[in-house]
Amino acid sequence: MNKKEVAKILEEIGELLDIKGENPFKVRSYYNASRTISTLQEDIDTLVNQGRLREIKGIGEALNNKITELVTTGKLKYYEDLKASLPEGLIDLLSIPSLGPRKIKTLYEKLNITNIGELEYACKENRLVSLEGFGPKSQQNILEGIKFKRKYDRRFLYPEVEKEGQYLLERLKGLKGIIRISVAGSLRRKCETVKDIDILISAEPEFSNDIMNTFCSLDRVEKVIAQGDTKSSIMLDSGINSDLRVVSDEQYPYALHYFTGSKEHNVEMRRVAKKFNRKLNEYGLFEEEKNIPCKDEEELFEALGLQYIPPELRESFGEIEAAQKNQIPKLLEENDIRGLFHIHSNYSDGVESIENIVKKCIELGYEYVGICDHSKSAYYANGLTEERIIQQHREIDALQGKYSQIKIFKGIEVDIASDGSLDYNDDILKSFDVVIGAIHSKLKMTAEEAMERMVKALRNPEVDMIAHPTGRLLLAREPYPLNINHFLEEAAKYGKIIELNANPHRLDLDWMGCKYAKGLGVKVCINPDAHSLIGLNDMKYGIGIARKGWLEKEDILNSLSVKELQEKYFDAE
Repeated sequence: MNKKEVAKILEEIGELLDIKGENPFKVRSYYNASRTISTLQEDIDTLVNQGRLREIKGIGEALNNKITELVTTGKLKYYEDLKASLPEGLIDLLSIPSLGPRKIKTLYEKLNITNIGELEYACKENRLVSLEGFGPKSQQNILEGIKFKRKYDRRFLYPEVEKEGQYLLERLKGLKGIIRISVAGSLRRKCETVKDIDILISAEPEFSNDIMNTFCSLDRVEKVIAQGDTKSSIMLDSGINSDLRVVSDEQYPYALHYFTGSKEHNVEMRRVAKKFNRKLNEYGLFEEEKNIPCKDEEELFEALGLQYIPPELRESFGEIEAAQKNQIPKLLEENDIRGLFHIHSNYSDGVESIENIVKKCIELGYEYVGICDHSKSAYYANGLTEERIIQQHREIDALQGKYSQIKIFKGIEVDIASDGSLDYNDDILKSFDVVIGAIHSKLKMTAEEAMERMVKALRNPEVDMIAHPTGRLLLAREPYPLNINHFLEEAAKYGKIIELNANPHRLDLDWMGCKYAKGLGVKVCINPDAHSLIGLNDMKYGIGIARKGWLEKEDILNSLSVKELQEKYFDAE
């Protein structure tokens, strides 16, 4: 281990000790030793082999032993044990500008934040605004720092990639010679996370070179990875890679299907083609050597005796069999949604007044809105005390009189405690039109504990809905060990609604769970979990996952009218 590597580890030890709140003098000794080692003129191997480390100012017996162990063995037990004593993701937080060990300690102790994804989610929910040592400006700086760090990460949340895909399409689609253009890959399939952007173009051959030159010289291209006549690859300044392929217009339907994927879906499609004594690939659908002409994907599926399969469903999850039987569902559309639930106001950790939320929902054409702030256990989110519930309900009653064109439901996102009990007694819960149960704390559970906790909440007659049922944060936190199929079976048994949380950090229930819920007859409610007016726009991501999960209008709770909701689910007047 060279002096640079030794210095880095000594600095990390200081940072870890600082996060743990160790003696400042001890912490400082590691920082000082790190600086000293990094500026040494002599080779550190020589100093260790000659036993001369103790001659260096600030290197005592303990540090001498640790540095010697590092240099001679390439590892240090003290360092490994120290790392193991804290959540793995904490050290990653140090890579975010403006975040030092003391602030990380506060985030960990006060908000139980253990990694970058959880920190980003907390910022989006405005939980740092009132936290001691932070504030609105600090929160914004942290968000910018996370964005910078993620620039070179390998996977990205769907909205980040969608935005970049739209940028590329807008810059390319007007170019001379282009006939058809589309995104492909996992972005077109609306996967929760996406690695890169695939773009497919059909063009007149003489314009292919010009198209590639334009693609590789766009103003936001940071690096050209490869440039050719039919395929080029770039990295954008966001760190997201994109591949562009140019084909003839005759090849376009086959290439679009192939490059949309998924790989497993394509394998199944080739098997279907083989049963017709045909061969399917990105160049065409061939019977012996003759290509069967198809003007678009619809005709390609038809040529194989299949109903058209929307891109979202192409995951080898039963779509081929359904298409053979003409049983592909009529997937949910954005205009099927008639209202929203699970919106946080400035009564808890949202930034907008209830009135502003109501006015925005009217502007967006919704028939109803459910205000669902946090319950009292969520102290970090300014959860509602019993007294503040009364105050909020009075305000909602007044606003209902003022805005008669929209129904305002009184809701709550009530915490499910570790024993499955809820944050309020039944009398308080009865004062709400909509009660959404959710787990926000003590996420480290066994599968048995998670199921017992959730099922107890399902049994409570005052609970209408369960929010973000697996607790996952995409690219940040794994779901807790809940057997989701068993949980959905219990939800069906007790007639409960399950949320599809549209926040792109969650998208929970996932699409596979959506399909299983559909088979059980469990109603799914797509909720934005919005903490701002901009957050209302997240509904489109939830709708994308609902479509990917085979859901139709009749599977979705908030495709119902106010009257239907009140007659079948909520007994609000």
